[in-house]
Amino acid sequence: MIDKSGAALWPGLAVVTIATGYLIALLAAERETVIIALLILGIVAVAAAARLKLLDAVHGSFARHEDTLGRFAIVAALAVAAFFHDDHFVMLLLTTVLLYSVATLGLNIQIGYAGVLNFAGASFFGIGAYTSAVLNAQTALPHLLVIAIGGLLAALIGSVLLLPVLRTRGHYAAVVTIAFALLFRTFLEVNDVFGGPQGMQVKGMTMLGWSFNDNIEIGGVTLSLYMNYFVVSLLLLIGVFVLTQRLERSWIGLNLDALRLDETAAACFGLDIARWKTAAFVVGNFLIGVAGALFAMVGGFVAPNNYTFEDSLILVSILLLGGIGNPWGVVVAAVIVVVLPEKLQAIAEYRFLLYALMVIAMLLFRPSGLLPRSVRRYFPGQPS
Repeated sequence: MIDKSGAALWPGLAVVTIATGYLIALLAAERETVIIALLILGIVAVAAAARLKLLDAVHGSFARHEDTLGRFAIVAALAVAAFFHDDHFVMLLLTTVLLYSVATLGLNIQIGYAGVLNFAGASFFGIGAYTSAVLNAQTALPHLLVIAIGGLLAALIGSVLLLPVLRTRGHYAAVVTIAFALLFRTFLEVNDVFGGPQGMQVKGMTMLGWSFNDNIEIGGVTLSLYMNYFVVSLLLLIGVFVLTQRLERSWIGLNLDALRLDETAAACFGLDIARWKTAAFVVGNFLIGVAGALFAMVGGFVAPNNYTFEDSLILVSILLLGGIGNPWGVVVAAVIVVVLPEKLQAIAEYRFLLYALMVIAMLLFRPSGLLPRSVRRYFPGQPS
């Protein structure tokens, strides 16, 4: 299938299909020798495709048929979930990928679009998580409302940082968020109301009387309880992904780009720098908090050690690896960063070293990320 611009649909479909099969094989592999062989095969295949310039056709396919391929990617995600329908570990892993993608998309609005540095992403993730823990334990609020409140509190508490963030730039603003991350962990550890260093248990999600912590029985087939969370997380990711894309293509995204590229020039052209920085910071933290609130119900437990500055660096590494400003890159990088340490248990203790090496390699050999942000397109299918 070829449209008027000459960009074929099949390269994109082929890549999504191959990637789906590859992910299933990687998740199903148990022996580390097989896993390493699959990783080497994947790296060689991508390098060869780039060398032969086959990726240009894939890029063109996604540029012209983004909506169609997006729907196909949703079907692919459901296919992976169907394949591992009764495997609790893999379903939990897939759900984690989805929620980390949502959180990093919020970070992408801040760093990728507006240029507002935030190295406290895990802290806002934790605010949403602890909100979920407290409200589920102390109130009978509907859990969908609890998730929304988690996002609102993350945005509200994050507004405390607005004054220092608005008065600083670059690495100085980054230091402000790093300080907040360190203070947030200390606050949780010394506060017995939130369980102190031992943390708190979180009740599982319920909706319309259905408990998400129960396995699903359909015609004699048992589905993992995490299938419930996977479906909700997938719907959340789709909504946030569409929001992020529409935001980028709107006049709001254009203003945020101007702010990121040159604050002085943007102010000279009449843009309210403080307002747009505030908007990006608040919206990004809201999305991170929503992801954290849902993730707390998935895991069933929250503790200060889960929301440290090091965890914030994981979110930043996903953004750098995928390609700053590209929502597709965020999802791909989240799969890599979350799945690899879990499959390679021998190096799980050195996961932060692995993240550091990946970031250094990307900065040296592909500084724009695995999937660089393309030229702005206001409408799907519009030429880049």
